[in-house]
Amino acid sequence: MAVTIHPSAIVDDGAQIGDGSRVWHFVHVCGGARIGEAVSLGQNVFVGNRVVIGDRCKIQNNVSVYDNVTLEEGVFCGPSMVFTNVYNPRSLIERKCEYRDTRVKKGATLGANCTVVCGTTIGAYAFVGAGAVINRDVPDYALMVGVPARHIGWMSEYGEQIPLPLEGAGEYTCPHSGQRYRLNGKTLERIEP
Repeated sequence: MAVTIHPSAIVDDGAQIGDGSRVWHFVHVCGGARIGEAVSLGQNVFVGNRVVIGDRCKIQNNVSVYDNVTLEEGVFCGPSMVFTNVYNPRSLIERKCEYRDTRVKKGATLGANCTVVCGTTIGAYAFVGAGAVINRDVPDYALMVGVPARHIGWMSEYGEQIPLPLEGAGEYTCPHSGQRYRLNGKTLERIEP
C-alpha cells in the first residue's frame, strides 16, 4: 500500500515512511525520521530528525515530535499534546547535547493537550488523560491524570478502566476482549491464555 502525502506537506530527503502511512496538511517530516507502516500524521505535525515512530501510530493535529522521542507500535498522540527534549531550556544557552530520551511504549494513549516532560518512559497501554503533565515514569496499564499527573487507576488494552485498586492483589477479565489481567503489588500484567 502506497504512502499518501498531501501536497502541502514537506518530507525532507532521507526520511523513511512505511507503507500505508498518511501525511496530512502542513506536516513537516525531517530527513532523519523513521516512521513505520500505517501511521497517520495529522495536520500541522512536526517530526524531528532523531525520532522513531512505530507501526500504526496516530499523531493527531498540532503535535511536534521532537528529537530523542521514540513511539513504539500503536501509540495514540491526542491533538495538541506536547513532547519536550530539553529539561531546563534557556534561549541564550545551547543545550542540544543535553537532549533527554523519551519513550512511549506499545499501545499507550496520550490525551489531548497533555505534556510529556523529557527523560520519561510511558508504559505499555498506559493512558494519560487530557491536560495531564507527565514528569516521571509511568507504569504499564496506568491511568494518569492531573498536574503533575498522578496514578489513579488501571486501563485495559481495550481502553477501558479496570476496577482494581492501585496496589494489592486481584484479577480482572475484560468483557470486550476476554483478556485477563492480574494485579501483583503495584504492577498490573496481562495473563497470557
